[in-house]
This record gives sequence, structure tokens and C-alpha cells, in this order.
Amino acid sequence: MEYDLSRCPLFARLHKVAAELLRNKDAVRQLFHRAYVPTHHALPDSLVSTAPCLFALLPHDDIDRVSRLPDALLHNISRLPAKDAVRTAALSRRWRGVWRSGPLILVDSGLFPATSAMYSVLTHPRPFRCVHLTSCNMDEFHALLMGWLQILADKGVQDLVLVNHRWPFVVALPATLLGVATLTRLYLGPWMFPDTAGLPSATCFRNLCELVHCNVIMESRDLDFVLDRSPVLETLCVKGNLLRLCLRLVSQSLRCVQIIGCFLEEIFVVDVPRLERLTQSEGFTPNGNFTKVKIGHAPKLQLLGYLELDQRHVLEVGNSIIKAGSRVSPSTMVPGVGILALEVCFGVRNDAKMVPGVLICFPNMETLHIKPINPHQSSGKLNLKSWHESGTIECIRSRIKLLVFHDFQGGRGELAFLKFFFESALVMQEVENVFDAASSSFEEVESKLESLGSMKRASETSIALVAASSGHHGGDIWSFKIGSGFPPADPFVNY
Repeated sequence: MEYDLSRCPLFARLHKVAAELLRNKDAVRQLFHRAYVPTHHALPDSLVSTAPCLFALLPHDDIDRVSRLPDALLHNISRLPAKDAVRTAALSRRWRGVWRSGPLILVDSGLFPATSAMYSVLTHPRPFRCVHLTSCNMDEFHALLMGWLQILADKGVQDLVLVNHRWPFVVALPATLLGVATLTRLYLGPWMFPDTAGLPSATCFRNLCELVHCNVIMESRDLDFVLDRSPVLETLCVKGNLLRLCLRLVSQSLRCVQIIGCFLEEIFVVDVPRLERLTQSEGFTPNGNFTKVKIGHAPKLQLLGYLELDQRHVLEVGNSIIKAGSRVSPSTMVPGVGILALEVCFGVRNDAKMVPGVLICFPNMETLHIKPINPHQSSGKLNLKSWHESGTIECIRSRIKLLVFHDFQGGRGELAFLKFFFESALVMQEVENVFDAASSSFEEVESKLESLGSMKRASETSIALVAASSGHHGGDIWSFKIGSGFPPADPFVNY
């Protein structure tokens, strides 16, 4: 009897993924090109040392110092790589009992051969606190992974990093992962997320505080499934998802959301009362699609960006779409935001004219990041008079203290925008123009700023030229550690 593959749920999902990839070849090529860099850039620091320095005792020094250590400290020796922690049993008779009772930290780097070594460690009677599997080729023993995850669930693992080290990343994670209720931190990539359709509605991650998906293929319903069942989740990071995502944020616990390099149709901040920072960058909208960012209830939102101001992106605050000439009202304001980052096409008049309409929505902003996009596009240039036609913008006049102009090239539209700021900003203290040192010299950029030196300014504002190395992706926004830190650092700084 032949089996009809078309009726297999996994086959159906793979077919859908393949169809999506074929439709978006350029986006796939871009993502593949940079896939592994963000994956490993997003990994947390290892809790163990894989290259410890060992020192031999002098011949006359035969004191058993290990036996003198208290049990609480001996338990922390499990921070050594697993094989080295086992070896410590030879150092002291007392350590042998502690080794069997303390929680284990497992990092797979240095475990060879991987399969047999992993099985030996996982079947050890000790509980697990932290497991980082980042060096194994998971597709080679995918069949074993379900059993491993069940062992980790039984042993109460809290911190789990699971990286499939080799393409293709359409290898599906076992649904067993969704039953590991003890997890507090979970990093995944690259994988295909388990199909959540038809799974039980019981809470799956009731202790999860931190979730990072890097190059994980998942659908919007899968992400909704996890968010709905993670009642204490504070930090969410999604990098490099190829399928269309409609991200609806409804959470009483989320504080930080990072969306990097994804195919986004919508980010809808529905009801997130504790959300402090929302960063998204390097998104792609192929085949004429557009991305909508809608801000609903987020009273504690302090940091937002990058908002792309062009015809393929829509910003909606409350129930109003923000565009050139938008009128301000209490329902269209986000008063808590202090740091805002915008991507602006200064060469296209209709795109650049959206800037004032967006800025009036953030009346208390103190730091503004501007990053030009599509510098070679030109369609109706803006001059200084055009900017003044926008009228008074409260945050420019009385709030903004720092303006950071990324990828500064000194074009006419960029200089007109800076002049508008200098003439309007009463409390601005510094303007930092960040240029690519690989494509422009300091002298070249400085000459383009000469016209700003003699103009009348509304405040005593210093102008700084900052050289940035080539290859940055909008600052430290790619860094999960910086982007999600509390208290918050500014992730848009790239120098």
C-alpha cells in the first residue's frame, strides 16, 4: 500500500515553505547570505569555560583544597564543561557525592563523538539547569532529538540553546519541545518550528522569560500559540523568518520585542502594558507587499524603530494612519517614547514629507536617529522652505537633545533637514553625523557641512563627525544582548 505524502502535515508545510521561497528568491538569497552571522551573534554567552587554564601543584603541596570547599560552591563546579566536571571526581573523595547530586550545565562543544557522548551525559542521573547544543549537526541524528528533549523535560532544564549547525534548516523541531514547561530561556535556530495546529491548549511555557528565534521557519499562528501560552515572557526576538508574519502583541508581561530581517506584513501592538522597547530592522517586503506598524495600548513604550517612511510602510497610531499633513490629537500620540529611529528616503518628496507627521506623534522624544535609505532615488526634492511649511513640531522645538544622522552623505535633502533642525530646536545639544569611513574621507564630509557653520541656530548645538566602520547593520540592533538590556542601552548606536 502506497502512502499519500500530500496528506502528511509536515509535507504540506514543506510544500508551503518551498512555494514561498520560490516567490521571494531575492529575499531568500539575502537571508542565506547573512544567516549564520546573526544566528551566532544572537547566542548568549556560554556559562562554562571550554579552555580552562590548569596549574600543577608544587610537589610538597598535597593539601586537598577541594574537600575544604562548602557544598554550595562545589555545586558550581558544574559550570565546567561536562567532561571536565566528571574528571574532578578524581581530585577528591568528597567531590564524588557532590558531582552526582548537583545540577548539570551541558555545552556540547568538545563532545566527540557527538551522538554517543550526548547520550552518556543525558542519561546521567543528575538534573540539568542549562543545556547549550550549538555544535552538533542536528539533521544527522534528528530521530534522537525527540528522546533528548523528553529527557531534558524530565530533568527540569531551564536554559536551552538548540542550534541546527547545518543546512537545510527545514528540519522540523519535534513538538516535544512545547512540553518543556520548566524552561526560562530558549534560543532556537535554524529550524522549522513544530506545527501548532491541533495541539492542546494547555500552557506550554509557563516559566519562559526569554525567547529567541533565529532563522526559524514559523507561521504567524505558531508565534501566536507561543505568546498566548507564555504568561511571564518578557523578551522576544525573531530574526530571519522567511514566511509572512502578522505579529499581534497581546501580553501582560512583554517588555522587549526585536524583529530583525523578517518578511513582515504587520506588527500590531494590541495590548502590551509593560512593553518598553520595540525594534525592527532589515525587513523585506517583496512583490509589492507593504508592512504596517500599528501602535495600540503600550503606555510604557520608551524606544521605537526603525520606522521606514516610504510608500511600502504604514504607521498607524490608535485608529489613525499617519501621513504627510496628519493632525495631532491625544489618540495619535505615544508620549512615553524617548528614543525614536526613522529610515527616510530624502530623495522622494512624498516619502520625506511623512517625517513631520510622524514626529508630532512623539511629543516627549529626546533622541532621534535618522538613517537615509535609497539615496539614489529622486522624485521632487525638499528644500529648507519645504520643511518650514510643516509648521512647529513640538518635540523638535522643546524636547530633542540629540540627533544622530546615520550613513550621512551630505546630500541636498540631508542638509536641508539639518538646517531645519538647527533653526527650530531650542534645547538640542548635539548633532552627530555618522559617515562610512570606507567610502568617504573626514575632509570630504566636513566640507559638505561648512554651510551649517555660519547659519543662525536656535540653540548652542555642537556638530560632531563620527567615522563608522563599514558593514554595520544599523548599529547594535543586531545584538540581542544590547537590544534587550535593562536598563536600556541605545541599540541604534553603531560607532
